[in-house]
Amino acid sequence: MKLYFKFFIIPCSISLILGSCISFSTTSAGIIPKQPQERPPVIPSIPQYIMSKGQVDPHELARFLRKNNPKITDQEALLMANLYYNEAAIESVNSDIAFIQMCLETSFLRFGGLVTPDMHNYCGLGSIGPGKPGERFPTAQIGVRAHVQHLKAYASTEALRQSLVDPRFRYVKRGSAPSIYDLAGRWASDREYGRKLEGLLKRLYQSAFTTGNP
Repeated sequence: MKLYFKFFIIPCSISLILGSCISFSTTSAGIIPKQPQERPPVIPSIPQYIMSKGQVDPHELARFLRKNNPKITDQEALLMANLYYNEAAIESVNSDIAFIQMCLETSFLRFGGLVTPDMHNYCGLGSIGPGKPGERFPTAQIGVRAHVQHLKAYASTEALRQSLVDPRFRYVKRGSAPSIYDLAGRWASDREYGRKLEGLLKRLYQSAFTTGNP
């Protein structure tokens, strides 16, 4: 019985020792369990239709504006971002498109042309040439609202949800430009107008949705 008992115990001990050595050697060799790879960022498709939902939140809109015009303050940028985000949502207009159009029309709030900052005219409404610099609005909010209403006039035949503040609303053929590309030759004479909006939207989405936010 003693011999049998010893014979039984020894192989078990050896097996345990070998198992420990194998486990130790594998760890020492630097073999690390494979980690799940990070998924690449998902960048939304560039929106074409003005009557759609924006994808970028106000903080990212503001950051994009500040990145392209560091002379404005964080507070100014966030104010404009929130105004566009909220006013566009009320009228079911894509806030990304409206905001980017403001960036294009004002050169990221640098202005520098006929329209001046105190006019609160963020899309060049009525700005034709010398002597006709464009419409003037009492506050930034009313100026943004007029811009959004003018976009809706082009993009849709739906009724406005807020009181009309756009003095040029009546001059638009309702629903004549449902997409950003349709604005070329209508909103602006520039035939590349829609492509310019598309390019700015791509830059916005790269900024807002790429890892590291370059």
